[in-house]
Amino acid sequence: MTVRTTCCALAVTAALACLAPASAETVLHIGMTASDIPTTTGMPNNGFEGMRFLGYPVFEGLVLWDLSRSDRLATLRPGLAESYEQMPDDKKTWVFHLRHGVKFHDGTDFNADAVIWNLDRYFRNGSPQFEPPAAGMTRARVPILASYRKIDDNTVAIETKQPASYFPYMAVYILFTSPASFETAGHDWGKVALLPAAGTGPFRITKVVPRESAELARFDGYWDKGHMAKVDKIRLLPIPEANARLAALHSGQVDWIEVPPADGIPSLKAAGFTIVTNSYPHVWPWMFNIGATNSPVKDVRVRQALNYCIDRSGLVTLLNGTAEPSVGWLKPVDAGFGSPLNRYGFDPAKGKALLAAAGYTEQKPLSLKVMISTSGSGQMLPLPMNEYLQENLKQACGVNVEFDVVEWQVLLTAVRQTPDNPALHGAMALNVSSPSSDVGVMARYFSSANFSPNGFNFEQWKDDAFDAALASLAGSSDPKVIEEAYRKAHERLVDNPPWLFIVHDLNPRAMSKKVQGFVSAQSWFLDMTLVSLK
Repeated sequence: MTVRTTCCALAVTAALACLAPASAETVLHIGMTASDIPTTTGMPNNGFEGMRFLGYPVFEGLVLWDLSRSDRLATLRPGLAESYEQMPDDKKTWVFHLRHGVKFHDGTDFNADAVIWNLDRYFRNGSPQFEPPAAGMTRARVPILASYRKIDDNTVAIETKQPASYFPYMAVYILFTSPASFETAGHDWGKVALLPAAGTGPFRITKVVPRESAELARFDGYWDKGHMAKVDKIRLLPIPEANARLAALHSGQVDWIEVPPADGIPSLKAAGFTIVTNSYPHVWPWMFNIGATNSPVKDVRVRQALNYCIDRSGLVTLLNGTAEPSVGWLKPVDAGFGSPLNRYGFDPAKGKALLAAAGYTEQKPLSLKVMISTSGSGQMLPLPMNEYLQENLKQACGVNVEFDVVEWQVLLTAVRQTPDNPALHGAMALNVSSPSSDVGVMARYFSSANFSPNGFNFEQWKDDAFDAALASLAGSSDPKVIEEAYRKAHERLVDNPPWLFIVHDLNPRAMSKKVQGFVSAQSWFLDMTLVSLK
């Protein structure tokens, strides 16, 4: 009797085992700083946080970042192009040899026709697939692209406006969407965003609920078998308020959060959460509006003065050590920092003297408006940080600062405006965080050829010595020439500062112990395929 009962029990257990899934579905929940889901047509907005979570995991470029290591600055690796080269007899032309057999998530082929179709989407105003928001972002990130052509089904050529040894560092930001997505949506990009759109990446978008969540699923047909995703799904939640992100992690609503509040880090550590930080190419500045009519920051002495008036170490203390002082676009330990004449530190006396020389005294103090955001990609903790700077500048150097507080996407739109545009509301500086990863970024932010609205030189800053150094390295293939020119260019950024250099972020994230395999790359981006849940 006992034997018969046991056999029946075993039979029931075996039957249930057959009906149950072999293993539970793994879903990674992430709390982003964005106030909305980044756009999902294949060129996400919301800055580099958009690229981090709804860009590279889903949509890829001819060139990709190598995000597998945390001990060095992220480098490039071949992406949808298995190889590429600058033509030896025409340094303005780059040839990209496409991978064979790559499929979009919808099963259609990635080939030269798809590349040209996407380039037309970004760079040809009259094309049926032209997408103005995506075009604006891509043109600003790749301002030197001049033309392109198909050579054969697996080869394309891209021509730049001038020789640019650093062009692959710009090509990495051109992402590719399946042309079939546009056809399925009836040639309506608004509908493409909700299909969802198909890319070629290790994850595919499966669900989008604006302002609530986006869901990604592992793409088992991914072309790179060495970078297959380990989790089944990723659910992205926009949580712009830092304390709300903290509460979501404590409650188990999410498994990790971007940018935990600095004063919440001790409680997270005490509760057993993992706090991850790492040096990476990130500057948190105020970008001066030099080009505006009657702008007080036209005078280089004012810009230098403000760089001497701020107490960066005090701000780092406020941030619980999750940042380090910034005294240039690069860090002093970086090989490209050079030997500028100015080594900024907290020196109110020097700051006041420079302000006085420019005509600003206790009787006639400097006053300026700064546009800041409530949150956003790379924006760290913008409200308390800017409040600290406001009080610091008033107390140290008598500078009056007024803030215009806007949403992150509004600020990103403002940084592409011309200096006197009404959308700036009279702001003489914008607090927009920036990458400092490579000379390609340096060129698009500071070259005088890239004045807004055509590029990211919002300040409309022009320095002849900087432009000469940039031209020297752009036209050279000699590493020594490139390195020396890079140093000279950076020295000009320090001595003739277009920005108020404030801090470099250390990229803090807080995670549940369940999150495994995460690599904090020295980059704004992540390799989400490395992450698993236990």
